[in-house]
Amino acid sequence: MPAHPGPHPPPTGGADGPPGPPLPPLAGGADGPAALRPLLDTVLDALHAGARDRHGPLPAGGPSAVADSISALGDVLPTTGTGTAEALSTLVHTLAAGSADPAEPLCAAHLHTPPLALAAAADLAASVLNASLDSWDQAPAASALEARLTRALAAALYPGHPTADALVTTGGTESNQLALLLARERHGPALTVLHGANAHHSIPRAAWLLGLPTPRTLPTPTGTLDPATLDRALADTPGPALVTATAGTTDAGLIDPLDALADVCDRHHADLHIDAAYGGALALSSDPRHHTPLHGLQRARSVTLDLHKLGWQPVAAGLLAVPDDTLLTPLAHQADYLNAADDTEAGLPDLLGRSLRTTRRADALKIAVTFRALGRNGLAQLIDSTLTAARRLARLLEADPRFELHSAPTLSTVLFRPAGARDEDLAALRRSLLHGGHAVLGRALADGRLWLKATLLNPHTTAADLDTLVRVLRHVPEAEGTQR
Repeated sequence: MPAHPGPHPPPTGGADGPPGPPLPPLAGGADGPAALRPLLDTVLDALHAGARDRHGPLPAGGPSAVADSISALGDVLPTTGTGTAEALSTLVHTLAAGSADPAEPLCAAHLHTPPLALAAAADLAASVLNASLDSWDQAPAASALEARLTRALAAALYPGHPTADALVTTGGTESNQLALLLARERHGPALTVLHGANAHHSIPRAAWLLGLPTPRTLPTPTGTLDPATLDRALADTPGPALVTATAGTTDAGLIDPLDALADVCDRHHADLHIDAAYGGALALSSDPRHHTPLHGLQRARSVTLDLHKLGWQPVAAGLLAVPDDTLLTPLAHQADYLNAADDTEAGLPDLLGRSLRTTRRADALKIAVTFRALGRNGLAQLIDSTLTAARRLARLLEADPRFELHSAPTLSTVLFRPAGARDEDLAALRRSLLHGGHAVLGRALADGRLWLKATLLNPHTTAADLDTLVRVLRHVPEAEGTQR
């Protein structure tokens, strides 16, 4: 092979215009890595400085203080720019200093994971190459890698189904919408959707977007959908029905009795969709113990999975899996400039039926890199570390008379509250923690009361971190008062 000629000098002006200032370099091509390398140093230095200046899970001072720090940057659309180094350093530093960082152990409010470094590095490559997975000629290798990865992930969720496949999505909301869309195309617009009160809000919203009848919300007083309740509801449901179950509820991380619900659906000839955005990654683990809570998952006609939750991927890394790729046929779409019939007949892959979106990133790359590097054994280790931390926090709170634990965690979510606190005091306590920059905790309604929610998704969380969280919860309100 001939020697690489080295970076070309940056072009000046336009293709036909007079010479002018050098144009900013591109990220791709043979010269892209050389242009990126010094910029990465700037970004990494700014990230480090921003995290140091924040010195905690989120910035202190609340919304007004953060808004002031952004306003202090000045004009976001200046006539004359400040230059590459200054713009990168200033804005990345400001963003890092003003972020709620899920890599901080006391940032534990939401299903918002700290991404693995290797996944973030892979995501950089996806950004540099900027493939768009709406036609093969824009994404030759990326589309082939995605096809191989989605089939492998679907096969893990649907063992014994050789034609199982999955679509890459932006997350649970898009996946759930696709599941309802596919069900509507199978059964028509009179489809009745039934879901528990514990279901994600995207289920009724998807029904609304798709013009379906208002879904039937079934009570879940124990936090999960009872098969007997579903049986009675389906007996009273005329026409076709889609039942949506949940494997990892947003509020408490609970898992519906999937196998029993599948039995009920079979008796009534109803379709079953399982929203396993939170808990579905357990099925990809190599540890059989992780599979037990998901028994029955493979009986669903579709499954939602988010690997930017218990998969530690940068957003977005969602999937919708089906046991047979023919179930995805209703998504087929044709546009001459992207999948002309003669191109498809000649063997160019047709990608438009792989999403409702047109432009689409190569989000499969970071997922594939992660599994290649860690394997399913590595995923099992990450899951174990996270679930162990949740169980330890639950034990700490249960042993302390100053707190009330809702229940032992199923996944990595722990609900608790200060003993004897009123709901309004608990809400004020949470805002006080946020305003002081001490901790990021969520809130959830359960059993008619408000609870604090710790969603532990940082596998590096230590016993000392959990001790610190409990100590902060004991003392911050006394030291600072409440911020309403």
